[in-house]
Amino acid sequence: MFEEMRRGAVANLPVGASVAAYGSVLGMLAAQKGLTWMQLLAMNLSVFAGSAQFVMVEMWAPPLPVVEMTLAVLVINMRYLLIGASLNPLFQGKSLAHRAGIMHLVADENWAVTMAAYRSSGATTGFLLGGGICLCSVWSMGTLLGHQLGALVVQPERFALDFAFVAVFTALTVSMWRGKSDIVPWAAAAALAVVAERWLPGKWYIVIGGIGGALIPAIQAVFQSKSTTRKKLPETDLRRSIMEKTK
Repeated sequence: MFEEMRRGAVANLPVGASVAAYGSVLGMLAAQKGLTWMQLLAMNLSVFAGSAQFVMVEMWAPPLPVVEMTLAVLVINMRYLLIGASLNPLFQGKSLAHRAGIMHLVADENWAVTMAAYRSSGATTGFLLGGGICLCSVWSMGTLLGHQLGALVVQPERFALDFAFVAVFTALTVSMWRGKSDIVPWAAAAALAVVAERWLPGKWYIVIGGIGGALIPAIQAVFQSKSTTRKKLPETDLRRSIMEKTK
């Protein structure tokens, strides 16, 4: 278990650099919104979801809109339903407490790194946990460092620090590419997300794009299975089957 945790932490170190840079931007924004470093640290440990935390900081103003903030975070983090489902092979045979404890430290980045490792050389929940601890640590250090620098850097976008999130996910996406079979699901997910972002309020485009992209391979598998079954039927059986359906 410890060796797998170490392997997962090391595998996530390159991503960790971008996570820390991305976290520093959040820290700067949090300082400008008036959050204390203790409030920011509590948010890191209890929420640990970059996009959701950005939304929380953006909405942070007295009196706190607790209900609206909670709903916004819930919508944004609905993608973890898909992430959790994709991790089912790793969690086979594990207790609910084991799953819940590790899922709290699952982020988009260590999930992507773990899935890539699982497909290539194999990975366990220990690998996933090690990556989560690594990313949570560098994320917290980055946010707290950014919080201290928040008063000095008024416009972080001038230094392209807001591009860190885009850069890390571009690299992760390329590493997960499996060939032509990914073209249709990825294109569908992108198209659905763009349309949803244009016409729907909030962060629903994340959920719609993710669900749509995940459903495409399932639909393709159903049609391929039916096609294979039809080919295996003898010609006479196929004719009989068609005649029965037309009655």
